[in-house]
Amino acid sequence: MRLLKLAAITLAGLSIAVAADRPVTITQEGNAFTLSNGIVTAKINKTTGDLMSLQYRGLETMGHGSGHPAGYWEQTPAKATRLAATLTIDPATNGGARGEVSIKGESGGKALDGGGQPGGSTLCDLEIRYTMARGESGVYTYAIFTHQPTYPATQIGESRFGAKLNAKVFDWMSIDARRNKLMPTGEDWDKGALLNMKEARRLTTGTYAGQVEHKYDYSALQFDIPAFGWSSTKEHIGLYFINPSMEYLSGGATKVELTGHLDNGAGGDPTLLDYWRGTHYGGSELRIAAGEDWSKVVGPILVYLDSAPDPNAMYKDALAQAAKESAKWPYDWVQGADYPKKSRRGEVTGQLALNDPQAKSLPNLLVGLAFPDAPPRGSWQNDAKHYEFWVRGAADGRFTIPNVRPGTYQLHAIADGVLGEYQKADVTVEPGGKVNLGKLEWKPVRYGKQIWEIGVPNRSGAEFFKGDDYFHWGWYLEYPRLFPNDVTYTIGQSDYRRDWFFEQVPRADQPDPTGRGTGRATTWTINFTLPQDLKGQATLRLALAGVSARSIDVSVNDQPAGTVSGLVYNATINRDGIQGSWVEKDVTFDASLMKEGRNVLKLTIPAGGLTSGIIYDYLRLEVAQ
Repeated sequence: MRLLKLAAITLAGLSIAVAADRPVTITQEGNAFTLSNGIVTAKINKTTGDLMSLQYRGLETMGHGSGHPAGYWEQTPAKATRLAATLTIDPATNGGARGEVSIKGESGGKALDGGGQPGGSTLCDLEIRYTMARGESGVYTYAIFTHQPTYPATQIGESRFGAKLNAKVFDWMSIDARRNKLMPTGEDWDKGALLNMKEARRLTTGTYAGQVEHKYDYSALQFDIPAFGWSSTKEHIGLYFINPSMEYLSGGATKVELTGHLDNGAGGDPTLLDYWRGTHYGGSELRIAAGEDWSKVVGPILVYLDSAPDPNAMYKDALAQAAKESAKWPYDWVQGADYPKKSRRGEVTGQLALNDPQAKSLPNLLVGLAFPDAPPRGSWQNDAKHYEFWVRGAADGRFTIPNVRPGTYQLHAIADGVLGEYQKADVTVEPGGKVNLGKLEWKPVRYGKQIWEIGVPNRSGAEFFKGDDYFHWGWYLEYPRLFPNDVTYTIGQSDYRRDWFFEQVPRADQPDPTGRGTGRATTWTINFTLPQDLKGQATLRLALAGVSARSIDVSVNDQPAGTVSGLVYNATINRDGIQGSWVEKDVTFDASLMKEGRNVLKLTIPAGGLTSGIIYDYLRLEVAQ
């Protein structure tokens, strides 16, 4: 039986190879464009810009269940003052090599969506395009947002390209190496018991009966997942979203977002989401002033289809295709948009030289260029308005940032083991220019002698206990069982990988399997020894990766040392995350609160909902002498 299946797949591969010679065609019927190249066939709505149908190997891949069906951009030009559906690349003029259709709506100064989107309205012109090439197994889509100088102020809310897939076909989801699995069925989802949020249900049937299905358990760092999607163990086909570049996505190299999951509506359709303006884990901002001349090209994104004997082979192929697409970026076929070609883009190189008494190398170095006037709350971490260009540098500090749009940027760098970030203003990239910044001294901020540290500054709580297994609903319910006496950590004896839980949350005195209850204030204790009395100012440096508590009270030897306030909620704990928008909060106090010998520092978060806590990235005590 297996030989027959493999033979069928091989024959299908031969038929696809033959189909690769077919030209691209575009036909129009009623309110739809149909693009086809013999491998895939895509049907586009001329009013909404929706991907109504996408067929591969004769199978319909799109779903039409609950919510917004099939493929769609969050915003639509359907309600625009003027609407035009045209061919921007006519395959009849290039021998069938490539075809492209456009659905463009002109706002005329009115919101396209009626102002009902989370986080704001869309008072912009919007053009949605779909592109297909001869021999390519997929379809590209991109959106062009334009705010004319005559338009009033606005802000674009949550925005993404998404797809509800055919539940009769797709049953396996691949997000990354750890989230790569056969999924529960839609029927399992429908029969599940609702928990503390609409997106979480405890399954009562199927392979995963007794476990919780929660869409946020598949959230991921967008920078690390260039391809993600669904495949079929029955039909042996896969469908993946591929981002050839991260320049158009919000939040830079540390932005966590939703990716794929079961739809939380009836039927639990297989779902894919490619966020470019995300509202999760700290969110992003996109505000446009009255009279501002602004535009952004989001994409092109590739909706890639493939076939292979098993899901892992298909996922591996999709990752290989993502590398090929990245090498092609920027695409030479994008015309009539603010999208500089390769010859008009620049390159920035340099080497960061770390000047720090402890850290000597720069593991997991990330270097990026961001707009200098990004929103003040989190800066590049929360910017969706502009383009960002990030790369992973070498441990010796060397980096090369290619394909940079012309402009003036601020350079940023972060690395594991280094608290804070490096910044350099006024990096100007000319069209086609190469900028060599040479050696850049990075001297991290220190307020005095380091007394102790807990964890690793890496903008994540992953190194702490259970931090490597964070993406499961309800860890906050396990805290009382795992730490019946709360966390007590002794410097020089304890191991943060074992003795420091990855999230400090209110303590539930009674079992609460639903997570709907509240808990009492929780105090964590840090014991440390000093060889002598210290004078001067002490600074407790708290790097926070997840925030939902209102405050953190700090005491030293049972004397109040300060309170961390002004915390900005980033919904990381309740969304089963390990990192959101990062922030450092310092607490300064007189070193005389400490003494020679044994000392005790305590961190207390207030009572509240069971997810209203803190995920620490790193803690350090310094004393200026």
